[in-house]
Amino acid sequence: MKRIAGLLTLALAGCTAVGPNYRLPNLAAVNKPAATGKFASGSEKAFAEVPLPDHWWQLYGDSRLDGFVTEALAANTDLRAADANLRRADAVVTEVAAGRSLSTLLGGGTSLDRLYTTGGKLPGKLDYNLGISLAYPLDLAGRIHRAIEAAQGDAEAVTAARDNVRVMVAAETARSYAAACMANVVLAANNRVLTLQRQTLNVTQRLQRGGRGTAFDVTRARSAVDQSEALIPAAIATRTAALYRLATLMGRAPANYPRDVETCARPPALTRPLPIGDGAGLIRRRPDIRAAERALAAATARIGVAMASLFPDVSLGGSAGFIGPLSSLGSGNAFNLSLGPLISWSFPNRPVVRAQIVESGAAADAALAQFDSTTLEALRQAETALSAYAREGDRNASLTRALASATTAASQAGRLYTFGRTDFLSLLTAQAVLTTAQANLAASDALLIDRQVDVFKALGGGWQ
Repeated sequence: MKRIAGLLTLALAGCTAVGPNYRLPNLAAVNKPAATGKFASGSEKAFAEVPLPDHWWQLYGDSRLDGFVTEALAANTDLRAADANLRRADAVVTEVAAGRSLSTLLGGGTSLDRLYTTGGKLPGKLDYNLGISLAYPLDLAGRIHRAIEAAQGDAEAVTAARDNVRVMVAAETARSYAAACMANVVLAANNRVLTLQRQTLNVTQRLQRGGRGTAFDVTRARSAVDQSEALIPAAIATRTAALYRLATLMGRAPANYPRDVETCARPPALTRPLPIGDGAGLIRRRPDIRAAERALAAATARIGVAMASLFPDVSLGGSAGFIGPLSSLGSGNAFNLSLGPLISWSFPNRPVVRAQIVESGAAADAALAQFDSTTLEALRQAETALSAYAREGDRNASLTRALASATTAASQAGRLYTFGRTDFLSLLTAQAVLTTAQANLAASDALLIDRQVDVFKALGGGWQ
């Protein structure tokens, strides 16, 4: 009992919120030099160590892409849900903060007293009571203060989660648009191969009719044409899927996709190195890191909420009213007034409260671990995306050279075969190498754009 009295005296004297005041731990992963320095792949020629612009998709200089991202950020259904979650979190803050407000209670009533005797009943007396009670919580232990801190931390975490959805929507919109355009590039490349193979088939048929070719050569030429034609439906399906995905991201029905993208002749392309900044910039931008940090702040505040249960609830209150017979309504004799502190202490089960304090502390430790994990994962994603993009750029350059060589070889083989200076198998082999080279480069072009989007997404741009 003496210890409880001492705690009460301390709270009343200090009038400060119990529990730890939040500050970012010095040992948090975000404070490590390795987390805030340059990226390991930042020196690659594909990158520029300058800050990432807020609207990174504008680096492509594609007005259609700009419009699609703008529409998606305004109409995406996931963002609408995130906005609703934010409104709900803000309402919780308002609700918790209302615990500091003056509370009012109005009351009233009447009663009829009547006595009965052996001679009959006596005249009755009608009494009334009307009153108002006011109470203002002093929050000496800071329970409401810490609860508001926790609710604000939760709301800020929800804000960051909404921003993270914006990052995802912007990135996936750019990815879907690029995928639809790349499908058209693949179709165009396949059609060029088909044109060449059909020309070869016509030449082979003429040679057979002239006695210089065989039916076997014609069959093999027709088989090559059929195989290339079989690739067309897959490319169309890829384009359709990308268009449907783009429409959904923009808040439209899948069938209501932007029709002009069907004829997109080339995907958006960067003409300069990617601006990537450094680790410190990444930590400032990534909404998921900010959400984890705000969750840690909220968890820290809840330690104080639990500790405040050891102290009484103290309110400054008063009441006024009238009470008495109906005939005295409004007279000074019937008026009563009281004013003073109202102390409520339920003498909590101390072991339970102590356990709740330990539980809150453990939750804060877990939030710190999650904060560190989120930070390290964000850095890993960024480093991985940068490395993958750089290496795919190297691969793409090699495939570009390979396609140039294959194109020359196929052209030479075609002329040699036409003049009878090489056999048909050599021609087919050269055309097969060309087909493979075109397919590989087209796939690499698509993957390179995909890797670009991965970089921008990992760097956390697009929510501002």
